[in-house]
Amino acid sequence: MEEEAKFHIDLARDKMEKALKHLEDELLHIRAGKATPNILDNISVEYYGASMPLAQVSSIGTPDPKTIVIQPWDKTMFDVIEKAILAANIGLTPINNGEVIRLNILPLTEERRRNLVKQIKNMAEITKVSIRNARREGMEDFKKLQKDGLAEDIAMEAEHKVQEMTDNYSKKVDTVIVAKEKDIMTV
Repeated sequence: MEEEAKFHIDLARDKMEKALKHLEDELLHIRAGKATPNILDNISVEYYGASMPLAQVSSIGTPDPKTIVIQPWDKTMFDVIEKAILAANIGLTPINNGEVIRLNILPLTEERRRNLVKQIKNMAEITKVSIRNARREGMEDFKKLQKDGLAEDIAMEAEHKVQEMTDNYSKKVDTVIVAKEKDIMTV
């Protein structure tokens, strides 16, 4: 029976870890006034009849903190890439010089920064709800196991471990959000 309790602890940990990882991935796509290729991760282009991520049809770099440079491997892709960037509505206008496509990252307004901070705090709260849901599911599993014969002290210890994990993952979410907020608010 102890193995089952350990299994459910690990299951809760996995769910909490996935929630935190998802938050971190989502935060990479939020533009904080600095050039980062991650802004383009969700942009796909048509390439020989197939939808391909932009990073698979070009090289993407950041020569300076305010510029992203896209160099398509196939010169016929310039127009397709420009249209995909505009259609993605990420707030950037591509500049094509025939050799590369440049995206200039403009400084964020104070109002936009505040809105982004509200957005990331909302994302943090959603992540914490996911973490608490993993905790609740774990607690329910321990109660079922206890009805099926798991010793009460083992169930209590397992519940304590899941509660500790919940607290730790909530603190990690707070740490990640504070760092991103600082990043966004820094001019």
